[in-house]
Amino acid sequence: MRARGKLKPRRLEVYHERTRRRGVNPLVYWPIRLVVKPAVLAYFRVRRLGREHIPEGGVILASNHRSFLDPFVIGCSVRRPIYFVAKRELFKNPIVGWLLSCLGAFPIRRGQSDEESVKTALALLARGEPVVVFPEGTRIQTGSLGRPKRGVGRLALQAGAPVVPVAVTGTERARAGWRVRLVKVHVRFGPPLSFPRVEHPSRFLAGAVTERIWPCVQLQWEWLGGLPPLRTAAVVGAGGMGTAAASVLARAGLQVQLGCRTASQAESLRVESENPAHLPGGQLDRGIEVKTVHEIEFAGVDLVVLAVPCSSLPALLDEIGLRVGERSAVLVTSKGLVPPLGTTPTAFVSERVRARAVATLAVRGDARSLVEDGASAMVATRDGDLRRQLRDVLRAGGLTVEATDDVTGVELAACATTAAALASSAAARSGASVAGVAAGRILAEVQELALASGGRSETFAGAGRRHAPTGAADSLATVPLLAAALERRRIDAPATTGLRRVLAGETSSDDWVESLRTERRAQTRSAA
Repeated sequence: MRARGKLKPRRLEVYHERTRRRGVNPLVYWPIRLVVKPAVLAYFRVRRLGREHIPEGGVILASNHRSFLDPFVIGCSVRRPIYFVAKRELFKNPIVGWLLSCLGAFPIRRGQSDEESVKTALALLARGEPVVVFPEGTRIQTGSLGRPKRGVGRLALQAGAPVVPVAVTGTERARAGWRVRLVKVHVRFGPPLSFPRVEHPSRFLAGAVTERIWPCVQLQWEWLGGLPPLRTAAVVGAGGMGTAAASVLARAGLQVQLGCRTASQAESLRVESENPAHLPGGQLDRGIEVKTVHEIEFAGVDLVVLAVPCSSLPALLDEIGLRVGERSAVLVTSKGLVPPLGTTPTAFVSERVRARAVATLAVRGDARSLVEDGASAMVATRDGDLRRQLRDVLRAGGLTVEATDDVTGVELAACATTAAALASSAAARSGASVAGVAAGRILAEVQELALASGGRSETFAGAGRRHAPTGAADSLATVPLLAAALERRRIDAPATTGLRRVLAGETSSDDWVESLRTERRAQTRSAA
């Protein structure tokens, strides 16, 4: 017996055996190709480039994967039948499985080593057939390319067949539900790559060959206008966090420019190779190029990092907002709220740049921990592609990184931590337990604000452990902006409002603490 909805292993073996022995079914394949190829080329206005690079005989066509249309578009660009893997679930229906097998598809178990699929691919290549491989392992439908699996390197070594890098663009926009839209598709084939035949390649060798193949796929992809990986960055703000962020990105292999406010500050950093005022003892990476903000060409970098206080964001974006390119991404490290309206940093930045996406970075620990010990961090952006890119880059730079799409939750959790720290200090004279209660009340009120603004409660879990301390000036500015935001949302927030009055000198900390005690006793009596 087999579990319902699952394929018998024997049926998969039948498909593999049929593909190895017979290949495509000419009575099915050629009539369908005769009809489908002109329709696909005309409907999608397919532009085919570099087909002269495809050699005769067995060849691996290593392509990015955006859509279910990719194998058909590539097939329409090659003058002979191609073979490609398809997820085994598509072969559940015997009729569909038979048709796919007739057209050159053979099943694969995704997410695990599938020796049967490798065996079939090797047999096809030995017979002189072209085999399409998608090294990403799954469809990456938006943004830049994903990371390749080493299977393509292993196949190239075991087969000893040439590898042609292929890029496809446009197919990801073709499908809208069950409707196939009219879009323009481009396919580009690069010069073939050759590798020596190795019967039993090691994992390391297969990975090294994959790392040779994939940049060639990226080259075709970028030639067609696809988004590149993060290779270059400009960090604005030569304070402690900006200097540390530049060091992390340089450690990850990016070409980094560090932007200073003045020429004298830039010259000092270049001469001393460190930032003694904000990060003493931390040597600047040799790959960091120190410039003034005015000298940086922001439209030409992949990532712009804004590492300035929230209070400085309005003036900075007035200066550089229009200089940030549409294909650049922006990462904001500012903590707090942007005056005068109390806007969250990413929302403020998003309204003033044309960047492809904006993200925020929350760090546990101070700037020095980023450079010396590594640190835990959370990157948040609603753009899934940028989220993946930043997570990979920051991990390569030595950080332990979580990624989320809850931008509002992450930014308001940072504000809550700042305000809670001030509340704890203000209530410290009344004892540790009272200080803890005051901080907890602040966290609860700001969490309610985050939920009302679209954030998620789980983002606040461990907020105090995740966020670095905010500068004194920004800390003091955050509380009144938070109080105003809570009032606009009509959220009852006596702790935050009272703390604002303490900081403004309108009441004493003792009176504020006493009001919290009185309210707590009233709540206890009401609950009883």
